[in-house]
Amino acid sequence: MRHSGAAAPAFVRLAAHPLRWRLLAELAASDYRVRDLVQRVGRPQNLVSYHLRLLRGAGLVTAHRSSYDARDSYYHLDLERCAHALADAGGALHPALGFAPTPPLAPPFPTRTAGRPAVLFACTGNSARSPIAEALLRHRTRGQVEVTSAGSHPKPGVHVDAVSVCVAVRRRHRGLRPRLRTRCPAAGSTT
Repeated sequence: MRHSGAAAPAFVRLAAHPLRWRLLAELAASDYRVRDLVQRVGRPQNLVSYHLRLLRGAGLVTAHRSSYDARDSYYHLDLERCAHALADAGGALHPALGFAPTPPLAPPFPTRTAGRPAVLFACTGNSARSPIAEALLRHRTRGQVEVTSAGSHPKPGVHVDAVSVCVAVRRRHRGLRPRLRTRCPAAGSTT
C-alpha cells in the first residue's frame, strides 16, 4: 500500500495551478505566441511568461521560432509528454490507473519493398484535403511510412488554402503537387 503522505506527482502539482491549467488548455487547441496567450487568458504578460517557463521546464510545453518572422516564438503543447505525465500521475494514485506503453502493432497492410508500409490518400482532384493528409501523416510517422496522395482527375496545382493550412500547422508543403493516381508509386496495382 502506498504511503498516504506521499507528495503529489510533479505533473499534478504543476497542472493544479489555475493559470497553468488554462495555458495547457489553450495550447491544446493551437500554438500561440505569448501576446496571444495574454489576450486569451486575460493575465499580465510577465505572469503568463513565468508560468510558460515552468511548463517548458517540465517539458510539457515547447517553443519554436516563427518561420515567417523569427522574432516571434510560438508555444506548443507536447501532447505525448502530457499523456505520459498524466498516466504516471494516475499510476502513482493506483497501479490500475497507470499504463505501460505498448509497442506499435504490426501494420495490417502489405509493406513496400523497402520494408515501410505505404499509404495512398486517393481522391478526385488531389488539390486540397489529400495533400494536407499526406503532409500531416508524413510528419506524424517521421518517415516510417511511405505516404502519397493522388487523384483520378488531378487539378493543375495544390489549392492555395491547402498550402495555407500546411503553413498554419507548420508542416512541409513544398513538393506537394496533384498526381494522377495510376502514376503514383504508393498506388501499387490500383488504378
